[in-house]
Amino acid sequence: MNTDAGFEEFYRSTRHRVVTVLYALGGDLTEAQDAAQEAYVRAWQRWRRIGGYGDPEAWVRTVGHRLLVNRWRKIRNGRLAYRRHGVAPAVGPPSEDTVALVAALRQLPAEQREAVVLHHLADLSVAEIAAQTGVPTGTVKARLARGRKGLADLLGTTLPEEVSNA
Repeated sequence: MNTDAGFEEFYRSTRHRVVTVLYALGGDLTEAQDAAQEAYVRAWQRWRRIGGYGDPEAWVRTVGHRLLVNRWRKIRNGRLAYRRHGVAPAVGPPSEDTVALVAALRQLPAEQREAVVLHHLADLSVAEIAAQTGVPTGTVKARLARGRKGLADLLGTTLPEEVSNA
C-alpha cells in the first residue's frame, strides 16, 4: 500500500475524533485544531514507523494533548512573569541627540556606518570587525576614520584629537 495513501486515509478517518477530543480537553476549538494539525504533521513525518503502531490515533492524540499542555504552560508562565514584573516601564521618545546621530549615520556609506556602529555601539575591536566583515584591519581603520570624520561634519562638531589621529 502507498504510504501517502495510507496516511491520507488515516487522517480522513481520525481527524474529527482527534479534534473533538482535544477540544474537550482544552476547551478552545482553535487551539485544538492547531494542536491536531501539528500532531498530524509530526505523524506524517514519521508515518513509516507510526503507521505500524497498533493505534496510531492514540499517538496523534497524545502528541496533540502535549502540544496543548505546552501552550497552556507558556500562557501561564507569561501571566506569572507579567504579575511578577508588571508592565514594562514606558520608554520616552529618543533625545534630539539620538535622532541627529541616527540621521547622520544613515547618510554615511554603508561600510563606514557598519564600522562605526560595530566599533562604538557593539564594542568590537578593529580585529573583530575585520574578521566579521571579511576585510583587512587596515580597511576597517580607514572606514572608522572616514566614518568618524563624516559624522563630525554631519553633526557640526569636531573630533577629539585622539580620535582624529587614530
